[in-house]
Parts: sequence; structure tokens; C-alpha cells
Amino acid sequence: MVKDFEGKIKLVIKFFPYRYRDYARIAAEAAVEAWKQGKFVEMHELLISKSPALDRDSLIKYASELNLDVERFIKAIDNQEGAAVIERDLALVNALDLYVTPAFYINGIKVLGVRDYEYFREIIIRELNNVEKK
Repeated sequence: MVKDFEGKIKLVIKFFPYRYRDYARIAAEAAVEAWKQGKFVEMHELLISKSPALDRDSLIKYASELNLDVERFIKAIDNQEGAAVIERDLALVNALDLYVTPAFYINGIKVLGVRDYEYFREIIIRELNNVEKK
């Protein structure tokens, strides 16, 4: 999606570990560390495809598959080194009164839940056209 509108839109991802899901917090920690090591997208895709296998041992296996620095990864998830980033994002989630993932904002338009490509594309094109008219 972002590639289709390269140079015209920006994707910003926030961490929102759902408090009622097993392993959500440690999976968020894993994603933060993968981001720090330049492999967020790859880790995110693994977390989605491998869910619900998101226990510590599984996360370490995924880090190894992605050729992350595994020792650094283990230290980060065990010490919750991503906590500040996650807590910052959770504060934003609370301020926006979000309760579901995924959640998207496109120029202030809230989109909740899984949507297909065309749904997003229509909103983005409409918003880009609005910007160009101004």
C-alpha cells in the first residue's frame, strides 16, 4: 500500500499489546527490539503468521530466523527494554480511546479493524485529492 503512494503518504506504527491476549506484551517487546535491529516488518509478519505461538522460546527462534543479534534480543525482551516505547504508545491509545486492533488514522479518519486494499486506497486517493485542491 505505502509503495503505491511513495512520497505521498507516511505509515506510522504504534505498539498496542492487547492486555487480554497471552504473550501480547512480550511479543510487543520482541517487535520493538526487532525494530531497533532493523527487522520490524519481518518480525511483525512472523508474529502474525505464527500466532498464537508467541511464547519466549518461540520469539527467540523467530529472532534467530531473522538473523537478529539473538543475545541482544534475549536481553532486551527479558529486561523489557522496549517498555518506554510501548508505554508511550499505550498512552496514545488511551487518549484516542482505541479498543481494537488494527486501528488506522488517515488524515484524522479513524478506520477500525481489518479492511481490504481497495477500502484504504479509496480513502487515501480522496484525501490526496483534497490536499491537492487546497
